[in-house]
Amino acid sequence: MKKIRKWWNNRILNNFILLFISFILLELIFRLIDNLPILNVASIRIILFCVILSLFFGYIFSFLPRLINKIGNLIIILIYTIYGLAELGFHNYLGVYASISTNTQLGAVSSYLGDFLHSLKPSFYLLFLPFGLLLLYYIFLAKLFVLNLPKKKSSKLNIFLKTIPIWLILIFSALYYGTLKASFMQDQKESTTAYELFLKPTNSSLVIRNFGFINYSLLDIKEYFFPGKIINEIEINHDDLKSQTEISEHQTIANSLWLDLIAMETDKELNSLNHYFISQDIATTNDYTGLFSGKNLIVIMVESANDIIFEEEYYPNIARLTKNGYTFSNNYSPRNICSTGNNEMSSMISLYSINNNCTANVYQTNTYFESIFNLFNNEGYITNSFHDYYDWYYNRKIIHTNMGSKTYYDAIDLELPFSYNYGAYNTWASDELLMVKYLEVLDSEIKEEPFMSFITTVSSHQPYNSSEFGDMYMDLFPTTYSSELKRYMSKLKVVDNAIGILLDGLEARGILDDTVIVLFGDHYPYAIDQADLNLALDYDVSLDNNADQVPLIIYNSQIDPEEFFNYTSYIDILPTIANLFDLDYDSRLYMGNDILSDDYNSLVIFNDGSWKNEYAFYNASTGFVNYYTQKVYSDEEILAINQEVRLKLEMSSLAIRKNYFSYLESSLNSLTTSET
Repeated sequence: MKKIRKWWNNRILNNFILLFISFILLELIFRLIDNLPILNVASIRIILFCVILSLFFGYIFSFLPRLINKIGNLIIILIYTIYGLAELGFHNYLGVYASISTNTQLGAVSSYLGDFLHSLKPSFYLLFLPFGLLLLYYIFLAKLFVLNLPKKKSSKLNIFLKTIPIWLILIFSALYYGTLKASFMQDQKESTTAYELFLKPTNSSLVIRNFGFINYSLLDIKEYFFPGKIINEIEINHDDLKSQTEISEHQTIANSLWLDLIAMETDKELNSLNHYFISQDIATTNDYTGLFSGKNLIVIMVESANDIIFEEEYYPNIARLTKNGYTFSNNYSPRNICSTGNNEMSSMISLYSINNNCTANVYQTNTYFESIFNLFNNEGYITNSFHDYYDWYYNRKIIHTNMGSKTYYDAIDLELPFSYNYGAYNTWASDELLMVKYLEVLDSEIKEEPFMSFITTVSSHQPYNSSEFGDMYMDLFPTTYSSELKRYMSKLKVVDNAIGILLDGLEARGILDDTVIVLFGDHYPYAIDQADLNLALDYDVSLDNNADQVPLIIYNSQIDPEEFFNYTSYIDILPTIANLFDLDYDSRLYMGNDILSDDYNSLVIFNDGSWKNEYAFYNASTGFVNYYTQKVYSDEEILAINQEVRLKLEMSSLAIRKNYFSYLESSLNSLTTSET
């Protein structure tokens, strides 16, 4: 026993073992709770990192007084416990893991803290187990192993022995680096290698799956201060593009001009984008091309709307839209760090937002000549946009203006009553009043020209506690529903009333037949327990990202209803509208596609690289595939889809970071001027 105590009395070894066990337990519990794979090659990399981290902190703390040493170990484990709890909460609440890159939104989202804490599952608190065990050890067991040994005189041997942890850190770091490169340590279905994820750890789900949440925290910090660069080398056949001398339908940029730009450009990232976009297929016309040519357009993004809104008994005005509209039954609005602002932006420009930040705000000064507003501006439409809150969460006055909206109206401009205090009884403005004010703007500003408006609602926003709109229609809904669910559905009733006001107002003005309404949801209602949502839906929202399924309707009083079953998302809205209105646009500039096209690629891409279609759901966080039919993809087919998904997400992110479309517009204009 004395030998064991003497061995255990070595401070470095003691620290290492205690920290290593704690780190491994944290990672294991985290992965079990979040259904991440455990027995795979990535576990080797995670174990190696836990060894390195334990050696590092164990060595550093060994030089501190014994009590401070213990406190240091406890603090490190507590920090990672709280961090892990927060990441589990974010993943459960928003569908993505948090990143330091979202720090700009902390002030705005702090108002959601109560809702966020309420959403934490009891199982998440199992993460405190390693900290609790370590604390109990220090209180009750550590003193049993303490020996008051005389201090040894310094000698060359003792000095060398103290450097062993440093050598071990170097050795294990080399082994760790080897796991980034070794082929057997890669997921053969993933298009992103471990080394590429290490250099550019922006896909949090893939990073946590391959490196663990503890390592992700450090890689995320590294990426924030020292961003990595990965340039996708995209090869194009210049001869084929040169041979296409004529500009076809749904193409506005001549290949010859674009190729001249590529030849002149020295920035590798910009040229990577040039190569990617010029190589995309040009959309063809179809039976729906120009169906709404010359008509007015109103796009409505409904706050927190999911498929509950299709219940005709409760929402008759939405039913009016579906009875003379195209309904897309498998439409999704994938969650991300800032779903409302980012998904609104994506619907306007058909680019995916950046995985780990509030893209709409961070890059609010970007301009997009191919945005929905600018396409209609080019056709002589009057464009405007509306939202019944103020610029607390998203700087829409700047964002929408740079998107091309000629006039943006918020709740202050429209003189709508609302509360600045989140969670107050009457926090949000009334969508019903918003539509009244919108119709007044039409009366005062729209004359003979066609108009295009983008409206973002707010009344159905969380929280779903007692509130003016939450209590207003609670008695309409089944008593078996939770109070939160009934209040949510009550708020949706306000939205439905607003749609009725809009339809009646357009009809009274004699312009309903000449107006198209596109309605979709920005994201699912975060603050409602998924088990409660299942009571009101005919599918399980907890499976295969079903929670992100939201309505998409394209309405005009003169068309017959149709239901479409392709898998779609907000990324496809703009190219679909552009074709329906026969606008002058280049389809290669969009990540989405015309949903109504015969060759539409039925696929929804989620923020973390997961994807879904009628055959399967691929979960990028776990690497597992869930099939819905007899069709089974080979590993090569999954890899091909993953490569397509990765390129779309990475090229979108790079285009936004580089303000690519501003560059493209000015560069092409300069080339055109010089040629003339």
